[in-house]
Amino acid sequence: MLRNREIQILLVVLLLISVIGFTLAAILVSMLAAGIVLGVSILLIGCTVIFTKWRYREIEKLSGYLQQISSGDYYLDVRDNFEGELSILKSQIYKVTKMLSEQGAVLHEDKAKLTNAISDISHQLKTPLTSMMVMADLLRDKNLDDQKRAEFTRNLQIQLERMEWLVSSLLKLSKIDAGTIAFKKEKVMVKELVQTAVEPLLVPMDVKMQHLDIRGDDTVSFLGDFNWTSEALINIIKNCVEHTAEEGEISIQFSENALFSEITIADNGKGIAKEDLPYIFKRFYKGKNASDDSVGIGLAMAHSIITSQQGDIEVQSYPSVGTKFQIKFYKQVI
Repeated sequence: MLRNREIQILLVVLLLISVIGFTLAAILVSMLAAGIVLGVSILLIGCTVIFTKWRYREIEKLSGYLQQISSGDYYLDVRDNFEGELSILKSQIYKVTKMLSEQGAVLHEDKAKLTNAISDISHQLKTPLTSMMVMADLLRDKNLDDQKRAEFTRNLQIQLERMEWLVSSLLKLSKIDAGTIAFKKEKVMVKELVQTAVEPLLVPMDVKMQHLDIRGDDTVSFLGDFNWTSEALINIIKNCVEHTAEEGEISIQFSENALFSEITIADNGKGIAKEDLPYIFKRFYKGKNASDDSVGIGLAMAHSIITSQQGDIEVQSYPSVGTKFQIKFYKQVI
């Protein structure tokens, strides 16, 4: 401790003050007074040294705590019940430790999610790639008849479109997760939004002879991003079309009140199993009733788009009865 330059300067200053005080007391008063001044000075210097030694010991402890924290030990509690600058410093160190602990847990969770996502993506891409490689080898056969060649070429096109959709969807989800997409806050007319979302699905509905019922007030609106919300609705309606039998019914209703605008999309399809309901918005999750071609990403994207706009989506479903999606966009101020 005595090798510390700050302590050396402090002791020199105290000694100079003591010498000056002793000298002045001896000259101006008496030797008794000088002795008293000297005794008080020695006591003061001793107390200063003891206090400084204690303070440096506490600082050394804090330094050790910081080294442990830097090594990844976030479970230290250095707080005490005393007042003073050191206690405030300990409290601040504890707060930083808690923050680092929480951030570490989040990073660990994100790392696990990334690992799982990469594994899921690899699995999703492996199947079409394997199929395409087999068909590419078959197409090399010079003796392959034109009918088979056309069939393999068509299958290759289907697999390529599936991969393109998957990669495009994953990129969109990644941008949403990273917060790099600036969702617009414009007035969206729900009737126009629904018509835009339904349009690309009219042909699949027609092929399955499904009946579509759209009801709602023309004035219903909310503040949001038209294009992104349209994409969310497309994924939800597409899910209903795929899980509803031929000549089934799909209904879309929308309304508005003082708190929120609501869009309800329902079908009378085969429904979702009770045990699958909590996970249908989880990416790459495939329930019992999922089709073989399902990737499990459409509803996850819809959920991300809606919730990123301060919206909410809930689902109710009963096997062999149907499924109902309720979407709410709460009132916002521009």
